[in-house]
Amino acid sequence: MIMCRISEKIVSAILSQGRIYEVGGAVRDSLLKRKVQPEDRDYLVCGVPYRELSQILKNYGKVDLVGKSFGVIKFTQYVNDSKYTFDIALPRKEYSTGVGHRDFMVSFDPDIGIEEDLTRRDFTINAMALSLDNHELIDPLGGRVDLENRQIRMVSNRAFPEDPLRMLRAIQFAARYEFDIEPKTLAGIKDNVALITTVTPERIADELVKLLVLASEPSRGLRLMRETGLLKEILPELEETVGVEQPGGYHKYDVFEHSIRSADAAPQNLLVRLAALLHDVTKPQAKRLTDDGATFYGHEKTGSKVAARILKRLRYSSELTGKVSTLVDRHMFTTQVTDKGMRRLIRRVGTELIFDLLDLRRADVEAQGMGGSTDDVDEFERRIRDEIDKKPPFGINDLAINGDDIMKSFEIPQSPVVGEVLNYLMEKVLDEPKDNLREKLIEFARSFLANRKNL
Repeated sequence: MIMCRISEKIVSAILSQGRIYEVGGAVRDSLLKRKVQPEDRDYLVCGVPYRELSQILKNYGKVDLVGKSFGVIKFTQYVNDSKYTFDIALPRKEYSTGVGHRDFMVSFDPDIGIEEDLTRRDFTINAMALSLDNHELIDPLGGRVDLENRQIRMVSNRAFPEDPLRMLRAIQFAARYEFDIEPKTLAGIKDNVALITTVTPERIADELVKLLVLASEPSRGLRLMRETGLLKEILPELEETVGVEQPGGYHKYDVFEHSIRSADAAPQNLLVRLAALLHDVTKPQAKRLTDDGATFYGHEKTGSKVAARILKRLRYSSELTGKVSTLVDRHMFTTQVTDKGMRRLIRRVGTELIFDLLDLRRADVEAQGMGGSTDDVDEFERRIRDEIDKKPPFGINDLAINGDDIMKSFEIPQSPVVGEVLNYLMEKVLDEPKDNLREKLIEFARSFLANRKNL
């Protein structure tokens, strides 16, 4: 993607009446020599009233005033048939009037100075601005030094009470950038941890997504969540895995450490990392000591239900919740199966999830810490890909006949019986894909219905 900034023509037009700065994450990431995407670039304009700023921008692209009450304009510019949208704001002050950053007053004023606007932000590394007229770095709180020292430091002691979500943001930034949290800031999180319960689940979920997807090793953040008490408030089910040992020679770590290391070892996508993090979440309840260690029978079944409950509580989508639940439910699969068994696994998991399941197994083995090999998973993947390439039936829709065919052929009404027949036929062709022929399936259906009447 082209690294696109707001156009020089717009900058010049604004500078004729005031000042314009690039602010926030784009400044931080530029100083860290990280790529900055267009959608991550935000701008602040001083000295130009909201109405006049809107008029200037309308000459160069599309203006959306959805953030008018906050002094924000969404501006879209078009470059070579591509469009780029930026937030352009006036300097403002925020006054919290309730808990959880749910209720607050915003006062924006073009005459507020850039330094005063920066002091309302969360962390010093996010409280820097770049003047677009002379490229001067505006850094009233020492954010650049904190970048050099690789630390997260709150702008003020009010940072967390004003918006408790900032506690989780501090942790996900620390994990993403592999920074430390400055001692007073860490203490501030511990002191205010109970306030996280005032934050909406959706906002918490968004920060967890960033932690899991953008951090190379999300375990860094998850350990900080445990240390500060945030884990107990946000993911109490995962907190319960702390200290649960796994004797028997298969695991080096307790369930918590194994789970967060599994997330590290998983591909950097939300689905598999969530499944990796939660795949053993009910091992504490399933643990049974034996003479040579312990067993955890059934933890995958109970775990899939608890994982779904957690994700629903955090307001993740039903689609993502269902997929994570399926991966957790099936993560104890064996690679030592016949072709029939392999087809059944693909059928139960689905072709769209089967390779995610294999990635989950690889992460699981790596996080055991025992140097285990995943050669069997690699070979199993080869077998699965070969089987899929043959295009055998894996679902009802792949059958050579459908429900209408069953109803017409046997003169039966639409009813659960039709579904029973189709499921029976599906099992037959999973055993023998070559039998997926209309005539064969009608014959099998006739036999099934005859036996059903005789029961």
